[in-house]
Amino acid sequence: MRFEKRRRFPVCQKKGWAIMEHEGPLTLERINEVTKMCDREQPIYEQMSGFSIALYVFGYFACTDLLAADDVDHVAAGSILKEHFVEIKREDIPLDYNIATSLDRYLLVIGDPLFPTHFAVLTNTRSPQPYFSKLPFFGSGFDSLEELKREFIGIDGLTADDIAYYKLKRAEPNEKGPAKIYIFRADGTVVS
Repeated sequence: MRFEKRRRFPVCQKKGWAIMEHEGPLTLERINEVTKMCDREQPIYEQMSGFSIALYVFGYFACTDLLAADDVDHVAAGSILKEHFVEIKREDIPLDYNIATSLDRYLLVIGDPLFPTHFAVLTNTRSPQPYFSKLPFFGSGFDSLEELKREFIGIDGLTADDIAYYKLKRAEPNEKGPAKIYIFRADGTVVS
């Protein structure tokens, strides 16, 4: 892919976990930005795929705003899902999960994981509409699981069994201590 260098969840992998305390507010800001750009009522930028919207909310793209994010098709979405997410059971998601306060990120995937049909970001399990996504031919917004089922189940043979949950893999913090500095003297001895 042409834009491969711009991807890879830069916040998690390049800056480390110290920055993660700011990730909740940044995620909410990205959701707000997407809602303004791709609102269900008046979508300004409706050509972008739902996969790109979900990944943008998670901070997948190393870009300054939604307009600079790459568009992701279902083939690339399957590859990203395989590389950066791990499948979990619905029961593994905390009952009080909130994307603004948790370091974890959860994704509802509809369709074959290799060629998914839809991504929805889980935002708040206590909300009546906990999933944020962009529907095909519509803008972005919040939905309940039942609303998403009504939108996708039955189309192209999709069933309730084609709904899965994924968790974003977190980069392991560097557990090694500070690096040692070695000084090589002119006589060939090494001082650590």
